[in-house]
Amino acid sequence: MSSSEKQVIDALDQLGTPYSVIEIDPLFSDTKEFCEKYEYPFEQTCNTIIVTSKKGPKKYAACVILAHTRLDVNKRVKGLLGTTKASFASAEEVKELTGMELGGVTPFALASLPLYVDERVMKPEWLILCGGSRSIKIKITPQVFNKLNADVVSGLAL
Repeated sequence: MSSSEKQVIDALDQLGTPYSVIEIDPLFSDTKEFCEKYEYPFEQTCNTIIVTSKKGPKKYAACVILAHTRLDVNKRVKGLLGTTKASFASAEEVKELTGMELGGVTPFALASLPLYVDERVMKPEWLILCGGSRSIKIKITPQVFNKLNADVVSGLAL
């Protein structure tokens, strides 16, 4: 188990929300490939995206959306960050901020970043989220976001 996976599992255990760990082939960690290979629906699989302000003081946030939607960076996210321009954080910034690589970023163990969750993420009975690396996914209920004090945002994704 990698250090980022251990950190995520420890954070999940502290939250006390039931979850399951799904071990996967890292080559199939990207959402589309994962859903196709392991037969999970896009509508219940999430992407955690780290965004950053591009003007003014550097601000970062983590955004969780369903895989079949797309993050509204140009309007919704830039408004949440209070900046005139926002973008996806680079792979290097993501690694430095979270200790995780793209394809493994999860909202668990990200205490230092604001966490925004699209309101549609809260509707399914269960969700699939990354587990801190490209080798595991986490199956969990959306109620975990209440325990993470996430801001549930209408229209975060299109």
